[in-house]
Amino acid sequence: MGRDLCPSLTNDRSPGNLMSIASLRIWCATLLVTGGTFALAGTALAADSADRVFRDGRIYTGQPGAALAQAIAVSGERIVYVGTSAGARAYIGPKTSVTDLKGAFVLPGLIDSHIHPLDIVDLDNCDLDSKSVTLRQLSEFVKGCIARFHPAPGARVLVHQWNYGGGNEPDADYPTIRVALDKASTTHLVQLLGNDGHHGGFNSLALASAKDDSGRTVGISKATLASELAGYRKVIGVDASGEPNGAVNEDGRLLINPRSMLNTDLEDVLKAPAKVTERLNSVGITAIMDAMAGVDSQQAYDALEKSGRLSARVRLAQFWDLERFRTKDGAVDFDTILAKAKAFREKYANDPLIRADFVKLFADGVTEGNPLAVPPTLPNAASLTPFLQPIFALDSKGHPSVTGYVDTDSALCRDVRANAARYETAGAASEFLKAHGYHPGQCAISDGQLQHPRDVQMEFVKRAHLAGFNVHIHAIGDRGLRTALDAIEAARKADGNSKTRDSLAHLQITTPEDVRRVGEQHLFVAFTYAWMNVSPEYDITAIPFFVKVKGNSNAALHPPGSRYDLTTYPVRSVRDAGGILVGGSDAPVETRDPRPFLNIARAVTRRVPGQPALNALQSVGIDDAIAAYTINGARHLGIEHEAGSLEAGKSADFVVVDRDLLALAKAGNADDIALTKVRETWFRGARVYAAPTR
Repeated sequence: MGRDLCPSLTNDRSPGNLMSIASLRIWCATLLVTGGTFALAGTALAADSADRVFRDGRIYTGQPGAALAQAIAVSGERIVYVGTSAGARAYIGPKTSVTDLKGAFVLPGLIDSHIHPLDIVDLDNCDLDSKSVTLRQLSEFVKGCIARFHPAPGARVLVHQWNYGGGNEPDADYPTIRVALDKASTTHLVQLLGNDGHHGGFNSLALASAKDDSGRTVGISKATLASELAGYRKVIGVDASGEPNGAVNEDGRLLINPRSMLNTDLEDVLKAPAKVTERLNSVGITAIMDAMAGVDSQQAYDALEKSGRLSARVRLAQFWDLERFRTKDGAVDFDTILAKAKAFREKYANDPLIRADFVKLFADGVTEGNPLAVPPTLPNAASLTPFLQPIFALDSKGHPSVTGYVDTDSALCRDVRANAARYETAGAASEFLKAHGYHPGQCAISDGQLQHPRDVQMEFVKRAHLAGFNVHIHAIGDRGLRTALDAIEAARKADGNSKTRDSLAHLQITTPEDVRRVGEQHLFVAFTYAWMNVSPEYDITAIPFFVKVKGNSNAALHPPGSRYDLTTYPVRSVRDAGGILVGGSDAPVETRDPRPFLNIARAVTRRVPGQPALNALQSVGIDDAIAAYTINGARHLGIEHEAGSLEAGKSADFVVVDRDLLALAKAGNADDIALTKVRETWFRGARVYAAPTR
């Protein structure tokens, strides 16, 4: 029989003892509550024998300063030993299952701190899979979907994973998204779901179905964009005559379809909810933050838990669209929002796997514009400086290329802005374009927009803090980031609590001043490292609006000293300032695959293999990259006593993979980390995924 451990804690600090005293105390507390009895065996916590022993591996424990271990022993759901293979012998009894890892690399269970899990499942629907297609090809694809699924006339046709930032080249017969989708169908409401959750495309029938904020059907047109829907003008694309071109982004999509935010096919997910955790476990993920959990998403998590298939810890960042809670006098009804949020949180207050103690806020939109539109659609992220107005032309391959810039401060542009009505007709715009080489709409000055007015964001974050919530804020543009920081700082001052697990997501355009503030507040930052590379197809949609460039090559879009390159995704600077790096795939953005190992690789390299790096000075080492997906993620979600590292007393959540991430990084082959495959995933002491055998 084992002897009582809790009265005396080991002082052994040898490399073989990989268990921290703090973790041991936590484990002791658990034993006292449950009446368990364990014993020390040499340098570790031991029972008479363990249920399972894994030995002869290279085990990355995730403990600061700890050497790699060789073995893990597990009893029930808990790790009882981490150390050498020799030390693990004390845990092997007649009924112990012993696994020879044969040198395989083992990691703590991975944690995705910003994902939309109910959208990552591959379903039988109309899905472009993020492929780049021309508008002609897009039209044919949608037509094929309608023929395949036979939707009733008047039904909504949803096209998933549309690549808004690649392809979409027009031609004479398919000049705009709207025309392309009209050629696919004039009897169905066609909607393209951008693969980033922020962009959308619609045909004429769908545009005509738009309702104003009072619920009255008014349609989106040149006339309504100048009247009832004027507040949405910045997020709706127009053609040369000022009519909608089919591109409708951000909250503008809700005018047409209130379920446009990533648009989960919840009914289909509920038919097989276990597919969600199967997908997560297959890539080694055992804990997540659902970064935009609506009230109806509870159905999927409840079904998973009831079925016993919830093989991941879940933190729900509740999303409440503040604009949907406007009262008749235009004020936001914060009291109602927070009452609903508290009820949502309370439901899971004692749940062992699910918590709902975060709220989500969008500070702003995104940086991508549309260089193929006439006039080019501008980004809608909130910027501290006005966007540039690049002039685009198609190169010999039909790809957009920058040929120059509009001088928005010229006398001509000042006249256009002062006399806008003079240029509103298609004929006047066409004549202006012929005479000056750009559309009169490009004389507009815009710095994007916040998702909600600044005072609304400030008040919401303060009230959320006072109600005991952590906040998770999407901030893309530098003005969006500044607003988010102002709100968090004011909220922490209001409630006197600087220990909340507040976090930011993305940080694409930043300033050194605000990066410093991120560090001062010790905020968690969920970066999607997979986006940190140069890509001419994507870069042409964003960079020319921030930096004066010419052409469309990598070299042209990334000139030395570029403000964009120096301030985009400032990973190392955030870490050095005191911010805490976590990993967030943002799946299904770009791809439904959470691809944690690609994210880890890209954090180290900031490049696609064979391409130049996107500001290599902002790369981090392999330990930082792994920590973002393990212990830092656990701290962010408040599960660090259960997960995030491999040590005695914690839950047995770990992943066996097919290659050694440390060795690859040390050898200068960090690119190959992206190719990592998961052999097995274990959660709470049970194997929840095993790779198919060939």
